[in-house]
Amino acid sequence: MDAGIPTIIDLNAELGKLRMFRRSPASTPEERRGSVAGLGAYRDGLLLAIKAAGKDHWECHLTGDELVHVRGGAASLEIVCDEGPPRCFAPGTGTVAVIPRGAWHRLHSLDGFTQMAVTPFPGETIERDVDDPRGVECKPV
Repeated sequence: MDAGIPTIIDLNAELGKLRMFRRSPASTPEERRGSVAGLGAYRDGLLLAIKAAGKDHWECHLTGDELVHVRGGAASLEIVCDEGPPRCFAPGTGTVAVIPRGAWHRLHSLDGFTQMAVTPFPGETIERDVDDPRGVECKPV
């Protein structure tokens, strides 16, 4: 990007192009195609728009916090916060969640939700449905 020239994104238009996809932890990038849009590079990662239902895979980001803005619908954010079991939070429309660097997390939504995320790279994922990601072999992203 040239110095001084902003990137302007019509977020509503980009979200309108996406289809709702019922995710599972083992969903492949090919299966997710059309439900996720890369809107551009941002710092050490990407700005993403996503429409999804179901249960996503566990992931963590090694270099920075992830920002998730729920634009429509509702989701459950499951996250490992401490030594105890994963905890659930319920971000609804208009909510922003800042997920700390290195925290294992995933999103669930029965009926579907729309989000914008600022996702840092690199990270790790677990593409199996497990109750607690700690101690499970993960895959670099």
